[in-house]
Amino acid sequence: MWKNTPRGWGLTSILLHWISALAVIGLFALGWWMTELDYYDRWYNLGPWWHRSVGMLLLLATLIRLGWRAAQPTPEERGQRLERLAVHLGHVGLYLLMLVVLISGYLISTAEGDGIQVFDLFEVPALISGLPDQATLAGRVHWYSALVLMLLSAGHALAALKHHWVDRSDVLTRMVDPRRSGRP
Repeated sequence: MWKNTPRGWGLTSILLHWISALAVIGLFALGWWMTELDYYDRWYNLGPWWHRSVGMLLLLATLIRLGWRAAQPTPEERGQRLERLAVHLGHVGLYLLMLVVLISGYLISTAEGDGIQVFDLFEVPALISGLPDQATLAGRVHWYSALVLMLLSAGHALAALKHHWVDRSDVLTRMVDPRRSGRP
C-alpha cells in the first residue's frame, strides 16, 4: 500500500503529491500577500519567516519525492499517445518549475550570506551568496516561475477533473486512494 505498483500510486507518492500541492498553493498565496505588507505590519517579518521555512521543507520533500519516484515503478499511463506525451511533459514541467521556484527562493534569502532558519529548529546554510544582483535576479526568476507554476498546476488540476468527470477514468482516484488503483 505504501509503494507504487504498475497499476497505481502508493500511499507515499499520494501523500507527497498532496502535501506538495497544498504547500505550493499556500506559499504562492502567502508570497503574493507578503508583497503588500508594509514595514509596520506585524506580519512584515513573520510572513517571510513562514514562507522561507515552508519553502525549505517543500524543497526537502521535493527532493525526497524525486528520489522516491526514481526508485518506484511508475503506474501505467492512460490515454492516447499524444495525451500520454502531454502528461509526461506536464509532470516534468511541474517538477522543474518547483525546483526553480524553490532554489531561486533559497538564493534570494541567502544572497547576503545568512542561512535560512527553518521554524527556528535548524538552519539551512548559505552555500551560494554574494553573486552580483543575486537577490534581484533570483527574485525575478522566483516570481515569474511561481506564476508559471501556478498556471501549469491549474492546468494539471483541470486535466485531472476532466479525466474524472468527462472521461470517467480512474486517473484522479488513483491519486486519492491507493486501494482503488487499477480498478475500472
